[in-house]
Amino acid sequence: MKLGVFTPLFNNLNFDEMIEKVASYGLETVEIGTGGSPGNAHLDIDKLLASGDSRKEYLAKLADKGLTISALSCHHNPISPVKSVAQEADELLQKTIKLAQLMNVPVVNGFSGVSGGNETDTQVNWPVLPWPTEYSDNYNYQWEQKLIPYWQEINTVAESAGVKIGIELHGGFLAHTPYTMLRLREATGKAIGCNLDPSHLWWQGIDPVAAVKILGEAGAIHHFHAKDTYLDQDNINMYGLTDMQPYGNVKTRSWNFRSVGCGHDLKVWSDIISALRLYGYDYVLSIEHEDPLMSIDEGLQRAVTNLRSVMIHDTPTDMWWA
Repeated sequence: MKLGVFTPLFNNLNFDEMIEKVASYGLETVEIGTGGSPGNAHLDIDKLLASGDSRKEYLAKLADKGLTISALSCHHNPISPVKSVAQEADELLQKTIKLAQLMNVPVVNGFSGVSGGNETDTQVNWPVLPWPTEYSDNYNYQWEQKLIPYWQEINTVAESAGVKIGIELHGGFLAHTPYTMLRLREATGKAIGCNLDPSHLWWQGIDPVAAVKILGEAGAIHHFHAKDTYLDQDNINMYGLTDMQPYGNVKTRSWNFRSVGCGHDLKVWSDIISALRLYGYDYVLSIEHEDPLMSIDEGLQRAVTNLRSVMIHDTPTDMWWA
């Protein structure tokens, strides 16, 4: 396994400054945003698509710092009921897949998206209960008319480009659990998999180790985000897990994102890493820093230190004892 970082935490730095900073932590990979939620502070997608020389120069700068790109990320909503948003997101995803192909980046990360509940909706709708039955009607429309047809087309594009899609299982979007990931993958194709982020599983009550087993058995883990979540039971008793308080209300929120090891201990993280190895994932652990209690440098360093203590690097030896 390799250790890397998702670079939006350094969006205040330009590309050269960012890679210098990342290299100072001794990391091996970077996950870089091409637009959408991660922004594009470190990559001009149109410039790189247009010029082979620009791509060579970009990759050479990374190589000079001992870095490679684990994934290009364009987290957006390609099935939004707002046509301009959906068009922007689709164009960005299509461009990102093409750039990944040209730069030999194996994975493109993003969200599954969430549509309206019917053809006339003007805003997104995220149904999470089957009753009242209108929610079920919305849900079926979204999957059958919007989500599956869109990702069937993207699967074809990605397969042609030799690129895997890593959908982040994030609340608020239609693919947010192991079941919804596998359902989407079965309906679309093998290029569609997940960017597995334990932080979004914990607050849904899902054990990440169990999720790794389920998704790993299906070969559906294409990338991994290393981020933790702290669950505050007292606040859960008040607000429940679907807590609508702003992320800035750290003291009263039911859950908050934390740096690796600050929400769950290293035994839990060791179990996650071991499950990844056991079920065939031997790629990158990409640190995503969104800890509201720590500075960027302290939170990132804490994650680097903790992950290095539980990572598995070498190929297993023969069982000489068995």
